Amino acid sequence: MDIQKIIDGLHPLERKILPLLTKYSSIPNLVDNSSLKEIEVIRAIQWLRNKNLIDSKEDSKQLVFLDKNGKIYLKSGLPERVFLNSLNREMSIKEIEKTSKLSKEEVSVCLGLLKRKNAINIGKKGNDVLVSLTDVGRNILKKEMIEETFLKKSFPLDPKILSSEEIYAFNELNKRKNILKVEVQKVKTITLTPVGISLLQNVDTLTKDVIDGLTQDVIRNKSWNNKEFRSYDVKFPVPRINYGKKHFENEAIDYIKSIWLNLGFKEMSGQMVQTAFWDLDSLFVPQDHPAREMQDTFYIKKPSKGTIPEDLKKKVKAVHENGGDTGSTGWKSAWNEDKARELLLRTHTTVLSAHTLSKLKKEDLPLKFFSVGKCFRNEAVDWNHLFEFYQVEGIVVDPNANFDNLKGYLNEFFKKMGYTKVMIRPSHFPYTEPSAEIMAYSPEKQQWIELGGAGIFRPEVTKTLLGFECPVLAWGLGLGRVAVPYYKIQDLRDFNRNDLKQLRSMKKWLLQPQ
Repeated sequence: MDIQKIIDGLHPLERKILPLLTKYSSIPNLVDNSSLKEIEVIRAIQWLRNKNLIDSKEDSKQLVFLDKNGKIYLKSGLPERVFLNSLNREMSIKEIEKTSKLSKEEVSVCLGLLKRKNAINIGKKGNDVLVSLTDVGRNILKKEMIEETFLKKSFPLDPKILSSEEIYAFNELNKRKNILKVEVQKVKTITLTPVGISLLQNVDTLTKDVIDGLTQDVIRNKSWNNKEFRSYDVKFPVPRINYGKKHFENEAIDYIKSIWLNLGFKEMSGQMVQTAFWDLDSLFVPQDHPAREMQDTFYIKKPSKGTIPEDLKKKVKAVHENGGDTGSTGWKSAWNEDKARELLLRTHTTVLSAHTLSKLKKEDLPLKFFSVGKCFRNEAVDWNHLFEFYQVEGIVVDPNANFDNLKGYLNEFFKKMGYTKVMIRPSHFPYTEPSAEIMAYSPEKQQWIELGGAGIFRPEVTKTLLGFECPVLAWGLGLGRVAVPYYKIQDLRDFNRNDLKQLRSMKKWLLQPQ
C-alpha cells in the first residue's frame, strides 16, 4: 500500500482529525479539540473510515449531561454559594431573598441543604425566621464544594468512571431540579487501524500545508508557488445521486399499452364521471343489482343527474323489461329512467367499451380496442383491494370471433407480461355469456393468480348498442394484480404510498413487448 499516495489525497479536515485520534476517541472530544464544527468532524470520520484508516464502534451507554439549571449554575454559581455569600450577618428570609436575588424555591432548597451541612443556624424572632453563618459555613466560603467541582467536569460523563466522592456529588445534584439529566445514548468510539497508525509515522508530511482547490485568488496571488496540490481519487465512493424517473405504476401502464398497440388495438378513452345508463344499464346490469348500491358505487351529489341518449334509451328500456328484439326475456321488471340518469364514478372501464360499440358501423368491422384507465369501487381498503385502481380493458368486434380467439389474445398478453401459463375457468358476469375468470401462473410467486374476468358480450348488449348481432370478445383485468409479481410486492397499497425509499429502489420495467 502506497502510504504517501494516501497522504497526498487527504482532505484538510482529515488532516486535522487524524493526529487527534491518538488521544481522543469520541466525536464530542474531537470537536472540542479540533476547532472544527461537529458536522465537519463527522464528515472527516466518514471519509477516513471509507479509506480504512479508522474503525468505529457504536455502543449504547448511560451518560450524565448538564441540564438547563446545571448550565446556569456553572456560570453563576450554585444557589447555596450565592446564599452564603449574601449572608454577611444574621438575616431574615425576606432579606436573604432580596440580597441574593434567589427565588423562594431556591432559598427553600438552600435552607435544607445548608442546615444539613451545619453551615447555618436557623432561629426565630417574633414572626421572622432568622439565619446566621456557622464556622462550618465560613469554611465552606473559603473553598470549593464538591458539587461545584463536579459541575466543572467535562460533560457528558460516564457514571461508571466516577470516584466515590464524585458519585456522592452526582447523587446530591441529581436529586435537585433540572441540574443533571441521565440519558442512554449511542456512543461512537473511533480507533486507528494499522494503516492509520502507519500514516501518523509521517506526521510532518501529514500536517504540511497543501492546496485543496484551485481558485482565482490562488492563481492571481501565485500562492501555489512552492506548494503541493492535494491529489484526487476519482474512484473514491461518493454519495449516490437519485435521478428522476417515472413512477413504477406508470412504467407498467406504458408497457401494457405498448402490448395492445403492437397487437393492432386502438386505444379508448373517456370521462371518469358517467351516468348509470352507460356504466350499468347499457351493459344489461339489472337496476336491482347489488353492485348499484352505495356500498359498491360512488354516486355524485352535485349534480346528481346526467343526460342519456334518446335513441338508445328506448332500446335499453325494452331489453331490460322484456328483452326487446334480442330474443331474451329481459329482467321482467320496470326500467326506471331516473335511476339510469344518476351520475357516478365509473365502476369499470367497460363503460368505454359501451360508448365505443354505440358508435361503430357494420362496414367498419373487424376492429379491436383497449383502454388502461382508473375506475372506482366503494370497497374497504386492504392488501388486495383498493377503492381507486387501474383496469385493463379490451374488446374485439369481429363477426368471425370465437372463444378460442379470446383465449389466444389473453395468452399472448400474459406471455408478454411474464406469465408462463393461462387458465380459463367458468364464471358469471351480467353482460357476458359465456363468462370466465382468468387465472395466470406466475413464475415469480410460483402460484396461480386470479387476474380478472372475460367473456363474449351477450346479445342484450351488442344488438342494443351496435344495432345488429356480432360477437364481441371482452376482458377486464386489474392492473395492480397483473403487475405485483414483477415488482415483488405483496400489497396493492404499495402502488400509492409516497415512500421515497421504495420508489428509488423499485426496479425498472425491463420486459419488452415482442
